[in-house]
Amino acid sequence: MSNFRQGKLDYWGKGSVEVGPEAKPGESRPRRLARTADRLITQPLESIHTVYDVLEYAARTHGTRNAFGYRDIVDIIEEQKEVKKKVGGKEVTETKTWKYFQLSDYKYVSFVEVKQTVSEVARGLLELGIEEHAVLNIYAQTSPNWQYVSHACASINTTVATAYDTLGESGLLHSLNEPECPAVFTNADLLPVLAKVIADVPTMRLVIYDGTPKEALLTSIREAREGVRVISLDEVRALGRTKPAELAESRLPSKDDVACIMYTSGTTGPPKGVVIKHSNLIAAVGSVNTLFERHLKADDTYLAFLPLAHILEYVVELIFFYIGMTSGFGRVKTLTDQSVRNCVGDIKAFRPTIMVAVPAVWELIRKGILAQINAGSAVTKSVFNGAFTVKKANVYGLKTLADNVVFTKIRAATGGKLRLALCGGAALSRETQEFLSIALVTILQGYGMTESCGMAAILPPEVMQWGSVGLPSPSVEIKFLDVPEAGYRSTNDPPQGEVLIRGPSVTSGYYKRDDLNNDPTIFTPDGWLRTGDVAQWNKDGTLTLIDRIKNLVKLQGGEYIALERLESTYKSCNYVSNICVHATTDAKQPIAIIYPHEHHLRAALESIPDVDPKADLAHLCEDARVQELVLKDCNAGGKKSGFKPMEMLQAVVLTPVEWTPESGLVTAAQKVQRKKIAEKFSAEIKAAYKNSS
Repeated sequence: MSNFRQGKLDYWGKGSVEVGPEAKPGESRPRRLARTADRLITQPLESIHTVYDVLEYAARTHGTRNAFGYRDIVDIIEEQKEVKKKVGGKEVTETKTWKYFQLSDYKYVSFVEVKQTVSEVARGLLELGIEEHAVLNIYAQTSPNWQYVSHACASINTTVATAYDTLGESGLLHSLNEPECPAVFTNADLLPVLAKVIADVPTMRLVIYDGTPKEALLTSIREAREGVRVISLDEVRALGRTKPAELAESRLPSKDDVACIMYTSGTTGPPKGVVIKHSNLIAAVGSVNTLFERHLKADDTYLAFLPLAHILEYVVELIFFYIGMTSGFGRVKTLTDQSVRNCVGDIKAFRPTIMVAVPAVWELIRKGILAQINAGSAVTKSVFNGAFTVKKANVYGLKTLADNVVFTKIRAATGGKLRLALCGGAALSRETQEFLSIALVTILQGYGMTESCGMAAILPPEVMQWGSVGLPSPSVEIKFLDVPEAGYRSTNDPPQGEVLIRGPSVTSGYYKRDDLNNDPTIFTPDGWLRTGDVAQWNKDGTLTLIDRIKNLVKLQGGEYIALERLESTYKSCNYVSNICVHATTDAKQPIAIIYPHEHHLRAALESIPDVDPKADLAHLCEDARVQELVLKDCNAGGKKSGFKPMEMLQAVVLTPVEWTPESGLVTAAQKVQRKKIAEKFSAEIKAAYKNSS
């Protein structure tokens, strides 16, 4: 399974242990990481208390080594393609224009240069009148500039509010108005969205941008409201360079100051602003440093492409900056060779040793590998399957041969140096985790949320296993609360229940939301955060997630099914790109709304008589034979995973339209918007249940 495990299992002892007084009725005793059972980790070093301290430490310790890598856009190449679609029942052909990037090689800046740039931005912000404890909104794509602005704010005790770059007008407006932002940093290509809402942001007086927008757009923003200044980030830096190099000691933050208000990509209602103090973030850095100090090194390289407005990327980049890794910034649209022209994609160009991604990305990578294998000859498929079987069985000698001869070619697609990866944000199916860990790289799982700075549990390499999210993070303690109506009790074997967490990396509450902060179903009177997630403790002290309470549905037979658990398995099926499992209380079984994996689906349809695999995808999605093919494949995966009959799918609804944050069917963090999907496909869901009953 992994070369990390051998001879090192004893390092974590019992994994996790119970601490504190006897359990109250209906709940378990708290558990902590066994190695730190006597204390919760609050910081990586005694001298580090704030995000600013991390910047200082990294520049002092790692100096002239490469900190950030980035690529410039050399050219944008347009290609026209014909696309067939149905309009009013008739097939029509449209010509669409697709844009591809041509990028430079990676260019680098050192840790010392990062600190210098941050100082310039910070001094510029001071000169522009950004006050202590003011909230500056970052509405921008992941890039070095995002980090320069964020660290600059941390240097002058200004709070950052985050906004996903995929946010629509209403979400952006909420994240600007609730914290009464006087300033925002954004990208040139996001300015049109900002221009539409800025007139409704009465506190806004400063817009900072990077890139090269059209002058007319800048003028429209200036004229939207009186007193708004629009300035480029380069101008802010130039302004800062004219001021004394030393930052005012009086503006440096303390550990109890608020570093960030991180707006969640919540699946219901307007985004909630999670208040994250410097001490919370530093506890998270110390936590990961404790769990992974033997595995994460300064000479590692990390590919940064997830949204920095998401806690996973935000915390990971801070941790790796502290360690001294080089972070190479990429774009989701330019990760692979297929997305670029006249150059290689970001993964091949940067050649990372470490990657962190959400399940949707890992599922795409797995299906991309399978598509490549299936496009080859029968001999190619046979060789791959043989090598996979040998490595899975851990056959000595042959395992190394399989790695060197077969899997080396697959790893070349990710630069050939990848040695460790982490999945967070949601559960990854066992099948996908196992497949990629054998064919590509060891994939560890983690569990956390914005409210805990991403910390709850992480799987260290020494206890590598499938399906578990690992050991408790050393900056939190965990206990279970019974969910009796669903049969989850701390007295079960294994113990099960709703996950409650407490510790120095856990938020003190939501911004301007006393209704939530005083709600005992969210924050208990004795200081525990109720996560809404259901989990179980395994015999080795690791944690496995079962589902979320709000996604437990009682079927007509009186038994509960866990929608997210079913989705993580069904999503690994070859014909599925994205999926939402849906059920009602009067149903015998669930059904699934599926956006299919077009390449795999068309390849499979070649063997089905009277079905044209080249037909329009919308037409294929309506074909009962295609639906039956997808349904059988999903249920085969469910049966293989040991699903009960009531957990098998009764029917599927196929949709040809990709689910994106812009369409509202998934959040910016790629979580399915269950309620919106159910509303959008209500007619199809009713028909599917009726036709399959």
